Amino acid sequence: MDGMSLLTITVLAVFVGFEVVSKVSSTLHTPLMSGANAIHGIILVGAIIVAGQAADPWVLVVALLAVVLATANLVGGFVVTDRMLEMFRGRQRPPSSAGVPQDRGSVEPAKKERRQ
Repeated sequence: MDGMSLLTITVLAVFVGFEVVSKVSSTLHTPLMSGANAIHGIILVGAIIVAGQAADPWVLVVALLAVVLATANLVGGFVVTDRMLEMFRGRQRPPSSAGVPQDRGSVEPAKKERRQ
């Protein structure tokens, strides 16, 4: 394939990917991110294989750049997924101290007197 065909396919893939992802509801976003993380893991393995078998220095540079970008994308996806899952967990109460009496004072804080 020539360069213009590859550029056309890349631009069309970007537009289709944007349209597909923008139409996903928020309830399906976490499973979609998990699937995307699996795909990015496969991309990372492929980039490592290409970098390991590169004979030309430019291919090695591009492959190592692909490894770095795929790693950043994979780690970022896991961080975002973890944050989203954290929203679904309820707030945890702090551990109560057994045997230590708790202050059951008034609801309003004590007012300080003014000096005149």
